[in-house]
Amino acid sequence: MRIALIGAIALLAQSAQAEDLRLGFPLDCTLGETCYIEDYVDHDPTKGVQTDYQCGLNARDGHKGTDFALLSFDDIKTGVAVFATAPGRVLRIRDEMPDDREMRGVTSQNACGNAVVIEHVQGWVSQYCHLRLGSVTKQPGDIVETGDELGLVGLSGQTNHPHLHFSVYQGKTLIDPFQPGPLDSCQIETDSMWADPIQYVRTGILTAGFADHVPNLNSVRNGSARLDTGKPTRPIVIYMHAGHAEHGDVLQFVVSGPKGEVFNHDMVLKHPKVSQMRAFGRKAPSAGWAKGDYLGEATLLRKGKIIAHRFAHITIE
Repeated sequence: MRIALIGAIALLAQSAQAEDLRLGFPLDCTLGETCYIEDYVDHDPTKGVQTDYQCGLNARDGHKGTDFALLSFDDIKTGVAVFATAPGRVLRIRDEMPDDREMRGVTSQNACGNAVVIEHVQGWVSQYCHLRLGSVTKQPGDIVETGDELGLVGLSGQTNHPHLHFSVYQGKTLIDPFQPGPLDSCQIETDSMWADPIQYVRTGILTAGFADHVPNLNSVRNGSARLDTGKPTRPIVIYMHAGHAEHGDVLQFVVSGPKGEVFNHDMVLKHPKVSQMRAFGRKAPSAGWAKGDYLGEATLLRKGKIIAHRFAHITIE
C-alpha cells in the first residue's frame, strides 16, 4: 500500500474547501437497518489494489464514489428516494436506460445509468447514479435544496444489485467526502464533508457467489469458484469472503429459487481474522433442483445491525 505524506499547507487548504460544502444523507434509508455502505472511494492508485479512506478493504479497484446499497430487489418496485445532498443547480440528467441486472447495452459512456448531476458552490459537483427508469424528477437548470427528491434507486447502468453510486467532484477532481484530501492517501486526520457524521465499519464482504461444492479461499479470491449456471443434480452452495470480521458477528445465508426458499442458515463467527471464507449448501433433492434463477444473499450482522451484505446469482439449467 502506498501512503503519501501530506504537507500541512495543502491539507489545510483542502479542508477549508471542503467546509464550503456540507452534505446531507443522499438516500431515504437507515444505515444498518434498510441499507449499508457497500464500497467507498478507492484511495490506492495501484492497479489491482483497493483501499478505502481508513486503509481498509471496503473499496473496489478504481472505484470513484460511495455505494449506498439496499437489501432487496423488491425495494426497486417499492421505491427508495434519492435526495440532493446540498443546494445547487441541476446540470445534467439521464432517464432513458432500463433497469437490467444483466447490463445489456451498458458502455463506459453510460455506466452511471439514469442519473442526476448537480452543480454547487465554488465548483463542487455531485453525481447520483443507477436511478430507476422514469423516476428522475428534475430537469437541467432546476434549482434544488438539500433533501429535495431527485429520483428513485434503480438498476440502470453498470450494476447488478440495487444501490446508489454517489460521487463528489471539485471541478474535475474526484473527492472522497469521508476524507476530502488526496486520493493516494488514507487515514488522514481531516473532517469529513457530511453534515452528520457517518460511522465507518471496517468489516466488509468482499465477494459472494454460488458453487456446487465448498470452495477453498484461493478459488474464491481468483474467481474460479463462481458458477453462473448449475445442474439440477448438483449441490447448491453459497459462499462469501469477508475482511476484518469480528468475534460474535452473525453471518446469514439465504437462498431462494423458483419454488421459494431453498435454505436460511445462520452461523456465528468466533475467530476474528483479517480474511476468511465461509460457505453453506444443500444436496440436490431426488427429483433435482427446479430449473430457473436462484438468488443468494450473504449478510453480516453485529449486535443486530447489518454491517455488510452481498447478492449472488445462479441459473439452474
